[in-house]
Amino acid sequence: MEGPDESGAAEWKRFGEGSVERLMLAALGDRLGTSLRPRQLLLAGGVRVEVEGMDAAGAIVVQLVANQGSYRSSYRNKVMADMFKLLWLRAAAPKVERAAVVVSAVTARALNGWVAVAAADLGVEVYLFDGTTVVPLHAQS
Repeated sequence: MEGPDESGAAEWKRFGEGSVERLMLAALGDRLGTSLRPRQLLLAGGVRVEVEGMDAAGAIVVQLVANQGSYRSSYRNKVMADMFKLLWLRAAAPKVERAAVVVSAVTARALNGWVAVAAADLGVEVYLFDGTTVVPLHAQS
């Protein structure tokens, strides 16, 4: 991994002030005791990839699934795609040690059955965002 883009110029470009995604990152950062921001990584071979959250050390990568309204089956696909991306980054980016997905109450339904077991077995931390704070999803069971 070449490292995160340290320019900081477009740090919050993706998530506006007060957006659900920005609130999710702030809540997870508070829980983990570190600041999390959207980042673009440059991997070996010139591959660029964006993550919705990363700490300054590049050790924690985060994806957010903030869907609201009624649950749709496509949310499950988003959760699984984000977990796949995080697992790949943990293998492809040497500094990455932790991978986390933060879900809204609506998208938490996507983490039932084998999907929840797979996340736990593969070491993907899953957090539920309640609008203010995050808690580990398994704590809600």
